[in-house]
Amino acid sequence: MKKYARWVAIAFVIFYLLSSPRAAAGVVNNAFSQLANAGEQVGTFVTSLGMLGSG
Repeated sequence: MKKYARWVAIAFVIFYLLSSPRAAAGVVNNAFSQLANAGEQVGTFVTSLGMLGSG
């Protein structure tokens, strides 16, 4: 069942990419922006931990 669901999901993604490439590009761009934002927040958190330990 999981194998079937995986193939259905892959087929849906391919269909989505082919039917509306601009919207798909927007989704991918937004996903990368969110990942970059998360990375910056983790960096800020780790930096603040370092400042707490040195004080």
